[in-house]
Parts: sequence; C-alpha cells; structure tokens
Amino acid sequence: MPSYSELAKLLGFTSKNAAYHLVENLEEQGILAKDNAGKIIPGRLFNELKVLGLVEAGFPSAVEEDVLDTMSLDEYLVPNKGTSYMLKVKGYSMKDAGIVDGDMVIVERNNNPKPGQIVIAEIDGEWTMKYYRIKNGSPYLEPANASYKPIYPCGELKIAAVVKAVIRKY
Repeated sequence: MPSYSELAKLLGFTSKNAAYHLVENLEEQGILAKDNAGKIIPGRLFNELKVLGLVEAGFPSAVEEDVLDTMSLDEYLVPNKGTSYMLKVKGYSMKDAGIVDGDMVIVERNNNPKPGQIVIAEIDGEWTMKYYRIKNGSPYLEPANASYKPIYPCGELKIAAVVKAVIRKY
C-alpha cells in the first residue's frame, strides 16, 4: 500500500494531511485499515454474511433456517493478510484436487511445507502448482491429474507458498 506522501501525490493533494484524513474516512468505512506499525493495509473486502446452517450434499433432509453466526470471508479465507496473495490458475494438472483453469487460489508464503500440501514451487527454473511429496528422502511434485507425470527436480526445488483456498465464480 502507498504511504501518505505517495497517496497525496497520486491523488493530487498538496499535503499529507489531506491524505491522512482520507485514510481515516476509509478506515471508518472498513475499506482500509492500519497494521501495528501504523502502515496502511487493505480493510475487509467483504462485509460479514449470515451463516444460516448446514445444507445436505447427500440425501435430502429438512432444514430449518436459523442464524448460527456471522462470518467475514476475509477472515475465513485470508487469516494472514501480510503473507498471503492470490494467483489465477492456468491449466488442468490439479483438476482431481478440484482446482481448474480460471480458478483463483489464495496462497500463503511458506517455504517449509508438509508433505501432501498443495504448493506453489519453482522447479528447475519453472513455476508450477502441485502436491508436495517426499519419496526416499527426496522431494518431488505430484499433479492431481493422471494425464500428467510427477516432477522430480534435476536441480533445485524452491517452495514459495502453500495453497490455502480456491475461489471459483459460477
């Protein structure tokens, strides 16, 4: 996010004070927030939504609508804003994990994944998203599509992030 000086310059303000007041107003509306150091960070992207209950994905059953709670999608999908970012998915190598071309993934920077997690990795200079696996003490990447083969690094394997959520718009 820009500093107050950069924000003033971008908006054509002659003083940082004007940018400060704008940020204060946007903060009151929840559009912007400040971290512990006082730097500007994005506020909530979504308002809280009602959680009305459960829906059966198997056999039909009676459901009573009852407000159980409210939830912000920001808090649910992005618990660590400072280390998270989104990527748009290209391709179908992870389709059996429910991740397909056009989806968005929310990832969290992490270079120490657990085996079985879906990761964003640089392998021999190329970037990809796959399951992180270890076999006989050696790490490799495994697709979630039988049409693709596992990838074993010839040189270096660097893990950049772990996938935390998938977003698909219908």
